[in-house]
Amino acid sequence: MEEPVADKPVVLLVDDETSILNSLRRLLRNQPYEVLLAESGAQALEVLEQRPVSLVISDARMPNMDGATLLAHIHQRFPATLRILLTGYADMDTIAKAINDGQIHRYISKPWNDEELLVTLRQALAYQHSESERRRLEQLAQTQNQQLKALNASLEQRVAARTAELQQTADMLDLAYEELKRSYVTGTEVFSLLANLRLPKAKQTNRQVIELIRVCCTRHRLDEGRSRDLTMAAALYNIGKMSWSDSMLTCPADLLPHTERDLYRAYPKHSESLVMTLEPMKEAARIILHHQERWDGSGFPGRLKGEAIPQDARWLKLAVDFIELQRGLILERQMNSDEALVYIRRYAGKLYDPGLVEDFVKVCAEFLSDVTLADPTVKVLSTRDLAGGMVLARNLNADNGMLLLNAGKVLSAALVDKLIAFEEMEGGKYSVFVKAPEELVLPAVAQTTA
Repeated sequence: MEEPVADKPVVLLVDDETSILNSLRRLLRNQPYEVLLAESGAQALEVLEQRPVSLVISDARMPNMDGATLLAHIHQRFPATLRILLTGYADMDTIAKAINDGQIHRYISKPWNDEELLVTLRQALAYQHSESERRRLEQLAQTQNQQLKALNASLEQRVAARTAELQQTADMLDLAYEELKRSYVTGTEVFSLLANLRLPKAKQTNRQVIELIRVCCTRHRLDEGRSRDLTMAAALYNIGKMSWSDSMLTCPADLLPHTERDLYRAYPKHSESLVMTLEPMKEAARIILHHQERWDGSGFPGRLKGEAIPQDARWLKLAVDFIELQRGLILERQMNSDEALVYIRRYAGKLYDPGLVEDFVKVCAEFLSDVTLADPTVKVLSTRDLAGGMVLARNLNADNGMLLLNAGKVLSAALVDKLIAFEEMEGGKYSVFVKAPEELVLPAVAQTTA
């Protein structure tokens, strides 16, 4: 049966003597209890079957069913109802039975003290109320814990589902961003080709610089992000030149008048400022800004020196200078690829990172079929180091571009003397690419020495 829930505690008095019941009822008349009476154990059980009772006070000695037996039944059938035994001093066996079988809360001796009895009742009912409240709170806590567990499980499922959705969205955004960055690479290359239309075909550089940088990236197994940044930098490194006059665009850097030198030295900064606002191009912009720095610190715009120059900017400078030397945009004379590499070797440690130069020569040999400098049988000599029997590996041009000798020409001692004389007359200095097998070089050297 459920615990008593009445507004006032219900107290059931059980005794076979009417006078005792009346006496107890009078004692409890002014107390905040609802008082019920029963004259036997059987009648008391009937009352309990009909309604909840907070506390039972039963006399120990009653016919048919004594108090201990009644309280034992109540303990089994109505355990929430408190049980108090009213007994005489000689009823110790009954008391023991009530304690053991009925699990009574207290026992009160006859004759009782009214005040002590009232205190006992108040304490018993207060204890019952606290226990009832404790059980209610425990049940509430269990219910709330179960609801919380269910809520947590549901929340975890929703969080997991939402996390999966967010991850899927993030993955899609990453793919979209990667595609956007790849689109930027394509876009920069297209734009560089459009910008190059301002230049004569013989002076256009961007396509070759891009392709050379791609070979560098592949050879050194650079990751996708770094390769992309370098490629975009190669495409737009000279976009800051587009505001120049046509004559300045095609003029070799070493022939620019003094009034235009400051504008020339400002072009990396102008190029950087045009692309740095685009988020995917921030690193490319940094490479562009520093691609004209020099290893010895004499470059521009920051006069950075050595390792302070970003490595990718050092690679870009090698590629840009290699192509621009061949287009006549640095020196007056247009060089061939081998001559450009000789120039780069000559200025390793001054203009270029000495640790990258030889590797760059190998990259160029892979990139261009006409590079012979990587061939160990090809030597680059001055005219005074030439000897009869050597074979030209490349065409030999004068500083003004005039063809002097074709590749494949076998040099004689007389021809070497003529080259020396022509060089002195022009005031130039030629770099001659020759193949010099030992069987050809040694006799010629011996003859010259003789």
